[in-house]
Amino acid sequence: MFRKVLVANRGEIAVRVMRACEELNIGTVAIYSDADKNGGHVRYADEAYNVGPAKASESYLDQEAILDAARKADADAVHPGYGFLAENAEFAARVEESEFTWIGPSSEAMERMGEKTEARKAMQAADVPIVPGTTDPVESVDEVTDFGDEHGYPIAIKAEGGGGGRGMKVVQSESEAEDQLESAKREGEAYFSNDSVYLERYLENPRHIEVQIIADEEGNVRHLGERDCSLQRRHQKVIEEGPSPALSDELREKIGESARRGVSEAGYTNAGTVEFLVEEEERHPDEPLGPDANFYFLEVNTRIQVEHTVTEEITNIDIVKWQIRVAAGQELGFSQDDITFDGHAIEFRINAENAANDFAPAQGGELETYDPPGGIGVRMDDALRQGDEIVTDYDSMIAKLIVHGSDRDECIARSLRALREYEIDGVVTIIPFHRLMLTDERFTNGTHTTKYLDEHIDKSRIEDAQNQWGPEDISGAGAEDEEVVEREFTVEVNGKRFEVNLEERGAPPIAASGGGGAGGATAERPDSAGGSDGDSGGTEITGEGEQVAAEMQGTILEVNVAEGDEVAAGDVICVLEAMKMENDVVAERGGTVTQVAISEGESVDMGDVLVVMD
Repeated sequence: MFRKVLVANRGEIAVRVMRACEELNIGTVAIYSDADKNGGHVRYADEAYNVGPAKASESYLDQEAILDAARKADADAVHPGYGFLAENAEFAARVEESEFTWIGPSSEAMERMGEKTEARKAMQAADVPIVPGTTDPVESVDEVTDFGDEHGYPIAIKAEGGGGGRGMKVVQSESEAEDQLESAKREGEAYFSNDSVYLERYLENPRHIEVQIIADEEGNVRHLGERDCSLQRRHQKVIEEGPSPALSDELREKIGESARRGVSEAGYTNAGTVEFLVEEEERHPDEPLGPDANFYFLEVNTRIQVEHTVTEEITNIDIVKWQIRVAAGQELGFSQDDITFDGHAIEFRINAENAANDFAPAQGGELETYDPPGGIGVRMDDALRQGDEIVTDYDSMIAKLIVHGSDRDECIARSLRALREYEIDGVVTIIPFHRLMLTDERFTNGTHTTKYLDEHIDKSRIEDAQNQWGPEDISGAGAEDEEVVEREFTVEVNGKRFEVNLEERGAPPIAASGGGGAGGATAERPDSAGGSDGDSGGTEITGEGEQVAAEMQGTILEVNVAEGDEVAAGDVICVLEAMKMENDVVAERGGTVTQVAISEGESVDMGDVLVVMD
């Protein structure tokens, strides 16, 4: 077994992995950016190392910095968590070729399963149903329209390296083919450095069902049942549950066995998730989908999933521990027949978003109140404590609430109780939305599909829920004049974090440097890159006129204007990616562009100036 594991991630998933390590008597190492100096995962770890400035590409995505931290810490294994480099086959290969062990599937398997066309070929060879589509990349608009002529519209154009809705565009008619192909290829290049795309028939009314698998080096493959992730907004999951309320036992077994067979044939090891789309039918809630229902392979996620907790609650199997054990060469200690399912579990993603404003990411702020729920059947996965500064540079999800009950009805009732207990002040979250869903007839009947939130629900109900159950003050600003006594001082020596406890009465408070939270100040590295000046991401604003600012943190995918251009109201100025979605930034009025303060690929913060117009 390993002595010490570096977790190449942040926030709640880093803490989740560290807890598993601690129970296996393994030391833990955290990495952190300048924005996360006082993060909960940093507090939890045995030791922590700074890997760079707030920008993810210069910290959590900096492969060399992470490997250097592992060497400094004398770690012997690396766990990637999810997101960032978790599905990066190049990074996995670098770890495999180093003195460290990679806790996850092999880089070869990640490469094979991560390329969607290759994964489709592998599953088709294992007799797993796949959505009608191409098994080779497409290059031209003609290929898209020819496919539409043969299979009908709508068509999904998907990036080969994509997932979670990134790099996927839907073509409703021939006239949209060119724009959507270009957009999908652009997202694929921006997110995955791969602009290859493929086509699938777009299913109009599907359920999203995924199967958790775990496999060891001895060829043993187990499936741990399914999760229903059908409640989504813009292809992003918000509530996950298991088992699915829509599947009959016969259909459940067919899907689970297909996942196990496909993974086994592909020679896959460690944890992963096989995702399927199941065509929903008009049916009574008491009549689940039968064994003849159509289901199709969607993709393999070659990592631990956000919603792995649901499976853990109903199987009592610690998936993260088994990831570590398998990577250490241990054989699975249970057979397929040993796996039983107990009751029902639901996971709620606690996102710092305003559901009433189309789930727009909220600005970070101090957690003035943080009082999570407890009691029987309630699990919290977070890395927070009251007084922390919420960092939204990377992801809006700040915690996960997982609830278990003896059946789905008890689980829903218990979830309502837990969400009522959950108190968060200082940042807006989607807790009111979750409370609404637990009283929503479509959700409670289990007849919702992936389209429900985007196309069917009355949006005014979401607004009413936010007004009724949301915080009165969501500014996130703390009391500026509040006297603070510092009790913890954090310094860095050669990039390694150390904490010194101090108590000084009657003295002025020690000022925390940028990005810090309550409870401590942090000494800056002399070579650390500073953040933006709050005006333009570091670009000096010289143009005269009205400033167009970013309404959310994100990455510039495309700049559509240049200095001197004349623009009209409604013209697209640039395309900003935030939370896996493209957002067109449009001019509110006409004018002349006097300065462009951004470039493609640049990260911007909320409030940064994008362009200046006269």
